[in-house]
Amino acid sequence: MEHMETNSRETLQADFDTFDISEELGFVLEEPLTHLPDYYRVWLDLANNLTHLIESRKLRDLVHNMPVLSPDLLSNHRELRLAHLTLGFISMGYVWQEGQHAPAQILPKALAWPYWLVSRRLGLPPILTYADSVLANWKLRDPTGDMEIRNMDLIFSFPGGESCRGFFLVSLLVEMAASSGIAGALEVMNAMKICDLISIQKGLIKVTQSLKKMKETFKLMHNHVEPTAFHGTLRIFVSGWKDNPMLPRGLLYEGVSSEPILLSGGSAAQSSAIQCFDALLCIQHEDETGAFLTRMRDYMPPAHRQLIETLSICPSLRDFILSHSSSDLCQAYNSCVSALVDLRSYHLNTVTKYVIVAGNRARSMGCPLRGVGSALNNTGTGGSNIMVFLKSVRNTTQKALILERPSTSRETETQALAC
Repeated sequence: MEHMETNSRETLQADFDTFDISEELGFVLEEPLTHLPDYYRVWLDLANNLTHLIESRKLRDLVHNMPVLSPDLLSNHRELRLAHLTLGFISMGYVWQEGQHAPAQILPKALAWPYWLVSRRLGLPPILTYADSVLANWKLRDPTGDMEIRNMDLIFSFPGGESCRGFFLVSLLVEMAASSGIAGALEVMNAMKICDLISIQKGLIKVTQSLKKMKETFKLMHNHVEPTAFHGTLRIFVSGWKDNPMLPRGLLYEGVSSEPILLSGGSAAQSSAIQCFDALLCIQHEDETGAFLTRMRDYMPPAHRQLIETLSICPSLRDFILSHSSSDLCQAYNSCVSALVDLRSYHLNTVTKYVIVAGNRARSMGCPLRGVGSALNNTGTGGSNIMVFLKSVRNTTQKALILERPSTSRETETQALAC
């Protein structure tokens, strides 16, 4: 038994390494850098002062005077992630500095060219992604303290003050809460290979507990993010240039392409954790929703994307459970699906508050918002029809529940031997 536990531990550690996962933090980047080699000081100077430069309308002029720097001095993954984060924040600020009515149509070469090269090395698109703004945009105020919101800060910020800080940090804490569930998903995947029903059940319980913790953590959003600040100020700065009426043709990357490029803004649909749980539980989103979620994988770090794809091609867990007469296993699976439905329902209600209600209120009051105004009232920052999309993923998740319980109820321990 001890030998088996050692083997499964080694297998799990190998998976963490293969898929670039932290046992404690999940997909969150461990200890992100906050400094780059001095050659890139101009990038960091702009990004560190971004809110002031946007609000004073000075950012675009400073970018126009920026030299074209080579990314060749960036020597490791963390430096590349910080460069991608830095150039992403500056690019979003540059495009949306003047609000919804005057977005930039061209990203200057001093931004576009190094951003393109850094993105190519990382396997990410040249736009601010969820993997940047949430997973790689944090630091501890007291390095010896805990990772809790009062001891955390953003590396870079947009206008929106505490609501901006709260939005990205609560999202980060939700991702951290997913870490034990990701480990559970890997345990289930490996246990299925050897038909170990007890370990499958334990892994599913881990995933369920993790999903419940994610929902509880998500509730912090209401304490730290004010709806008017989110909708009227922050939201435009995470909006992209695909399926966006404000930039219908996309954005021209000067020195990179002669045609505008269409890219989606960062959104929760780019969370690798949620898509991993979908893949594990065999929840298959179809039509436009499925196509959109599949496209969002292109905005994830390649190793994280690889885990989703690995889980997707594994033998079906749902079919496996249906073929085994274990009511314990069936219950563990259904609890997992129900927890994911609850999380998605809560997300739906939260989006209603922060996007739909806040947007309608601003419109009825005739607020001259500098930000997104009414242009994205029904559209997510990733470009989806937000309410249709969120209801679709929630409803599809619910359909995965196993309604006909296995007829024979035997203890899971017996099943592990009979498999």
